[in-house]
Amino acid sequence: MAQLIDYNELPEIIRNFASYKTGIQGCSKKTVDEYLLDLRTFFRFMIAKRDGIPVESDEFVEIDIRGVDVDFIRDIKTEQIYEFLMYSGDVRKNLWAAKSRKLSAIKGFYKYLTVKRNLLEENPAINIESPKAKKSLPKVLTLQESIALLDAIKNDKDSKTQQRDLTIVTIFLNCGIRLSELVGINYNDLDPELRSMRVLGKGNKERIVYLNNACREAISEHLQTRLAEPHIRANTKALFLSNREQRISAKTVQWMVYKYLEAAGLEAKHYSVHKLRHTAATLMYQSGKVDVRVLKDILGHEQLNTTQIYTHVSNKNMEDAMGQNPLADFRPSETPKSDDPEER
Repeated sequence: MAQLIDYNELPEIIRNFASYKTGIQGCSKKTVDEYLLDLRTFFRFMIAKRDGIPVESDEFVEIDIRGVDVDFIRDIKTEQIYEFLMYSGDVRKNLWAAKSRKLSAIKGFYKYLTVKRNLLEENPAINIESPKAKKSLPKVLTLQESIALLDAIKNDKDSKTQQRDLTIVTIFLNCGIRLSELVGINYNDLDPELRSMRVLGKGNKERIVYLNNACREAISEHLQTRLAEPHIRANTKALFLSNREQRISAKTVQWMVYKYLEAAGLEAKHYSVHKLRHTAATLMYQSGKVDVRVLKDILGHEQLNTTQIYTHVSNKNMEDAMGQNPLADFRPSETPKSDDPEER
């Protein structure tokens, strides 16, 4: 995976933090690099404020942070961190997720300096609350749209990778795994009887994902090609290969999914690969009646509250529930009016 940031642009204290996150905490290289990008922006902001450099200028992105040391970091106050978060929203137009990640990077860095290295006595970020998430339901394909997507791949007779692509989307829609997990699967991660497969999730944590009949059938057909000549000679054990006989990339999978969403007439709804994961989870919970605690383990979530977003009730569910009311079809009968004034 390409490095997102040049470590030579960073001061030693931040490089050491990166080594701790990767080597001790087991964070992925991509996650660590994103933290470092956020910390670079944070310290550029602090230097700009100190030196009177406009934060919206071209000069801002050229600020060298290699001189940042413990003394500089020690002088940063809680109010300045709040100011940086306001800048992230007002100037950089970061939404809650991006601001939350920036704060997480700052909090993690200060915790490392105070708790793990004992280089600082006070942590100015410790009591800052994360930005509130906008409450929104996950965007998912309906059952009919999911079938349309699979049919679009099945009907693409001209594609040389039809079975591969059908297998990938089948796994997404049935297992709800992440894109990074899918591209990382090796064929020896599969159970010999195709009952399950091993995937590597966030934080390099392995978990077992069980396969249903649709997945077993699709993977079985794909393996007939993958383990045949010349593909078996590819210098990789990756389950899914690119046209260059290399492990398929995340970008290739994304492009493939967009291609078939368009073929299925679904491109206007702005679905994405990650929405297939949401779709699998929603279908399992709403239609399959899967317990949310079981769903948590299937998806590889650390916390139950992450999974609980799928416990939302769709409009169709609410409409059906209203129809189940025993008064739903009740029509009150008219009582004939009496001519007797005393009965009126």
